[in-house]
Amino acid sequence: MSAKTNFILPIVLLALAPQLALAVGRTELRNICHVKGQEENTLRGLGLVVGLNGTGEAGDLQTMRALSSAMEIMGSPVSTTGRADAESLEELKKIKNAALVYVTATVPAAGSRRGDQLDCFVSAINGKSLKGGRLAFSTLQGPNTQDHRVYALCQGQLVVEDAEQPMVARIHGGCQMQQDVRTEFEKDGYVTLVLDRHHADFNVAQTVGELIQNMYRDNFMQDQVSQDEDLLATLVRVENASNIRVQIPEVYRNDPVTFVAQLMELGVYNVEPEARVVVNPRAKSIVISGDVGIGDVVVTHRNLTIEANPAAIAKFEKIDPDAYSQGGSGSAKLQSLVDAMQDLRVPAGDIIEIIKGIERNGKLHGKLIIE
Repeated sequence: MSAKTNFILPIVLLALAPQLALAVGRTELRNICHVKGQEENTLRGLGLVVGLNGTGEAGDLQTMRALSSAMEIMGSPVSTTGRADAESLEELKKIKNAALVYVTATVPAAGSRRGDQLDCFVSAINGKSLKGGRLAFSTLQGPNTQDHRVYALCQGQLVVEDAEQPMVARIHGGCQMQQDVRTEFEKDGYVTLVLDRHHADFNVAQTVGELIQNMYRDNFMQDQVSQDEDLLATLVRVENASNIRVQIPEVYRNDPVTFVAQLMELGVYNVEPEARVVVNPRAKSIVISGDVGIGDVVVTHRNLTIEANPAAIAKFEKIDPDAYSQGGSGSAKLQSLVDAMQDLRVPAGDIIEIIKGIERNGKLHGKLIIE
């Protein structure tokens, strides 16, 4: 039996020299946050799909009741008494061309008005396939379960977009709004900016808060604010890592839309959150921020041994380890580790497992996100 060969790989520190200037990134506020109240809303309800080619659900009580109700609404009840009793439902027991489904539609963040048509998504509760079926009807209610109003009506031909998932389908423009859905963004003279989940961070929130305070100081209340920092803090308040509450200036009280439009166009610098590495085991993808470091660690995986510590780096660079430890960082970059493993043609799946192992050992100096 031949022994496996281990490759020992010292990781070279890829740190920026002190004299190098950091690249400064700039973006607009609208790219990293949204205004509270301007969120998508999901409408949902149950519906009945018909026209299936024998792939529905035969003998299911709930499906038969839905079919009975539909027939009654259209003036052709299965029972002369007007009630779907056991005897009348028996007549529908052999029907295999209908299925009970769960229907959803997403109202855009800007809201929607009566008569607007949206796409709706259909998921079968029973049956074998929705291919070739048609949604006969569905009434959708809002996300608040206590609100029993019908917000939309849905019907139309189903389109199964993935042959491997025949129980899920879409209807293009099949949802017609019956109620207005307005997304109010102003409350008591204030708007709240909400950082997206990838930028929600105390440092980023503080940076955005200071940017808006400077806008106030320079444009709206120069004399008053410049002498009262406490007042400025009440006008623009950083509430937590993701929410910044901003008072609408007096000049814009009757035109908050213009103020918010100007606010969202402000340019902000250095809005990087904490160091992160995002991996997707299924797609075999790895995305690393440049600041993700790794501590002293030795990883053995399959026939590969990986060593990352100041001594190994100093040896590789042929410098004095003592001098290195005094003046160097001592923390290798994860990107250098990944680059080196890719040079050795280590599979992406193995690289992801190694990163996860480093994180479990507490040696990953950044946040690991597994998608």
